[in-house]
Amino acid sequence: MAANPDIENMNVRPESYFDSIRDDMLEYIPGHVKKTVEFGCGRGGFSSLVKERLAAETWAVEIDKASAAVAAGKLDKIICAEVHEGLKQLPDNYFDACIFFDILEHLANPYSLLSGVKTKLAAGGVVVASIPNIRYYRAFAEYVFGADWRYRQQGIMDKTHLRFFTKRSILRMFDELGFEILTIEGIHPTSSRTYKILNLMLLGALSDVRYKHFAVVARPGPA
Repeated sequence: MAANPDIENMNVRPESYFDSIRDDMLEYIPGHVKKTVEFGCGRGGFSSLVKERLAAETWAVEIDKASAAVAAGKLDKIICAEVHEGLKQLPDNYFDACIFFDILEHLANPYSLLSGVKTKLAAGGVVVASIPNIRYYRAFAEYVFGADWRYRQQGIMDKTHLRFFTKRSILRMFDELGFEILTIEGIHPTSSRTYKILNLMLLGALSDVRYKHFAVVARPGPA
């Protein structure tokens, strides 16, 4: 049987990846949310914050066994599995929010996963995602001006990334999958003075290049 690239690549990450809390994304979780599931939760830092702040019931899917064991001590239910397999084990019409932080780019087929979570969302439920921007200035400068496409241990050019996104392609992906985007905002801006000068010279044409990630909140559109 051929190896599943999603499984292989999700297992190759810097140790620090599993400790990320991403408290910067808490503002994108609607205040009424009471049941959440996070895909690729690491050691459960973010979902435990949601549980504390919103008194929510928190589930998660995490492939790394050691990280899943730590998260199990913080959250209500952990499914230790590859994300597509974990999706099959989730109840239908149950969650107010399905959370994806820097995970969709690691998958060979993020589209099927996003499409599949529609059946897991309760009425009024949303997808909340943080997605790296391949046009972020530091990466953009390297491949445009440096003529290089260099993979690294982590970050925008993480060597385990299988998909790459821009703001425009994020909008298109959600639209083609039948989602309505409620919010899309750039986060983690560059402080580069060179970028600011270039963007001014080009009359704002590089405005999206400023941000390392885009935060997205979306809900399924009408059937």
